[in-house]
Amino acid sequence: MGVVDDDMISNSSGNETIHDVVAGRLSRRAVLGGGLAAGATALFGVDALLRAVPVGAAGGNAGPLLGFQSVPVSLSDTLVVPPGYTAKVLIAWGDPISNGPAFAPDASNSAADQEQQWGMHNDGVVFFPMHANGTYGGRAKGRGLLVQNHEYTDDVLLFTDGTAGWNAAKTAKSLAAHGVSVIELQRVKIDRRGRATPCDENEPDDAQRRDGLRREWRIVRPSGYARRITGTTPIRIAGPAAGDPRMKTSADRTGTLALGTLNNCAMGFTPWGTYLACEENFNGYFRKNDTQTQPERRYGINAAGFGYLWHTTDSRFQVDTEPNEPNRFGWVTEIDPFTPGSTPVKRTALGRIKHEGAWVQEARDGRVVVYSGDDEQFEYIYRFVSADRWRTMLKNGESPLDRGTLYVAKFHSDTTPDGQGLGEWIALTPDHPALAGWSLADILINTRTAADLVGATPMDRPEWIDTFPDSLTAVATLTNNSSRGMPGTNPRTGLPNPGVDEINPRGGPNTNPPGNGNPYGHIVTWSYRNDWTEDTFRWDIYVLAGNPAAAAPDGSNVDGDIFGSPDGIYVAPSGRLWIQTDVSGSSINPESRAANYVAFGNNQMLCSDPATGEVRRFLTGPNVSEITGVFVTPDETAMFVGIQHPGEAPTGANDPANPKRFSSWPDGPAGQRPRSATVLVTKDDGGPIGS
Repeated sequence: MGVVDDDMISNSSGNETIHDVVAGRLSRRAVLGGGLAAGATALFGVDALLRAVPVGAAGGNAGPLLGFQSVPVSLSDTLVVPPGYTAKVLIAWGDPISNGPAFAPDASNSAADQEQQWGMHNDGVVFFPMHANGTYGGRAKGRGLLVQNHEYTDDVLLFTDGTAGWNAAKTAKSLAAHGVSVIELQRVKIDRRGRATPCDENEPDDAQRRDGLRREWRIVRPSGYARRITGTTPIRIAGPAAGDPRMKTSADRTGTLALGTLNNCAMGFTPWGTYLACEENFNGYFRKNDTQTQPERRYGINAAGFGYLWHTTDSRFQVDTEPNEPNRFGWVTEIDPFTPGSTPVKRTALGRIKHEGAWVQEARDGRVVVYSGDDEQFEYIYRFVSADRWRTMLKNGESPLDRGTLYVAKFHSDTTPDGQGLGEWIALTPDHPALAGWSLADILINTRTAADLVGATPMDRPEWIDTFPDSLTAVATLTNNSSRGMPGTNPRTGLPNPGVDEINPRGGPNTNPPGNGNPYGHIVTWSYRNDWTEDTFRWDIYVLAGNPAAAAPDGSNVDGDIFGSPDGIYVAPSGRLWIQTDVSGSSINPESRAANYVAFGNNQMLCSDPATGEVRRFLTGPNVSEITGVFVTPDETAMFVGIQHPGEAPTGANDPANPKRFSSWPDGPAGQRPRSATVLVTKDDGGPIGS
């Protein structure tokens, strides 16, 4: 996410925070989960939280899940994986997705070029297996579609001369570098003479070990499936908010057709084979000079924005001129990668927030459940449950994502006899007493305020969510919150920051490392008794990130390799829990690292065994990059990992005259600027990644 992270606070509600709840549980010495770790560390006058362990894996693998040698922390401008593994760039910003123009190292490609190239700053990724007949393939091993979103742009690196002389052509290219890319992949086997032949989609998982021939995934060029969805692609608006007066603009009098999808972060995918792009910090592209309305304050629409200059050439980003244009962003967009000519759809039933993902889990009764975090300080976790079984709804010509119920999470301080916390999902519906007089469209367009009114629990920047299907357990990252328990006022509302007391494990001012508030973040889980659609759940804290060996106690309880600011999370089919970090550039500046993050090195990807809680470092990234987006093939023999914004300026903006000041990855000395890229990781013996 980098410099576009909107870590300001829009939530001024006085709702009980997750830290209040945790403190209550700590004061009773509650025991989490089924496992304990000895040696809690005193912090702010209380015992730090004991590690919560068994979650239950999704698969029943024999033997240990973590079979690789941990890699050390890295301060180098390179990408590192364990011995016995190979990582190579599959595709990078500016590379053609099909038979389009090649990347110009001086960034002189036009907007028309960029519309045929991999976008900038890739994030959430999904690999869709594909049968030979072009249908969604389950465990097919021969072909597939890789779909990945592009969160934002660094407009200094995007152009040869940076933002100087900004004009309509630069706005067009910046918009073209946003959105989503689809590429086609083919798996081949390499014979002893170096010749490549396509792999059979039904070959056994251990085929490489059997015949000794290396397997490799390659981009198919040209491909009829390759596609770009950008910041100007026509996108249909569907669901209960479609056509509402607040969705109408001068260019769209119907309120049913938006242009583009922006600032997508994390992702989701459906059982029927579609990709879900999730709009996060959309507010930063807009400028509002006049007095803010209440919803504009709540979503951060203001006069400053994030520094983008689109509003100078495109009036739809001038909110004073087009007041409803921001209402058409902050949604989940569904894309069918198997039908290249299809129109993407914004699904308004999932609510309008700063979506960090839209993870879809099929319930045992056949309905779908969609989880989303709202990535900002003191925001909430949401759940959507479809109205009927997804197969039934599709058969009847209705999207399962257009009709159902949106909920928000409330984490209680009450505990079960075994020490787990209790929680509930509060339905955001017009019949809730706190929402009297609200229509469903009111709720969906101003979801944040609706969640405030029903008493949802503010969290420490809710990020990615995934699930362990067999154990009915969800897992979510809470990246950090520098404002937790801090004195002073919310700069957007003028109201005091939510308070903490001495028994809260993370919060309040600290002039020494580890830093103010919750500087390292944590990972939480919640689980159900019988099905994902239940309105109550039990919750645990999986791990408090940080460095347990630090001289200044930070309250962490990591069992294994240290990490901070967990962001991406992914449960592989085997049950391995992959964790990706997003420490801000200002903290991991290679020229001046923050004291509380010196020991952590560059951002990284780790793997945890949910049965033991052990964490091992698997990958470290180049300078100032974020590790974000991870997905494996069905047999787990190939992994796709996103490396975002290498070389981003830790503070302020990059210098167009010196674009490689902080990083030259991945092109090295031959390149003229750093590039975000998707990396393909394989195990040299052809085995599953992480084994």
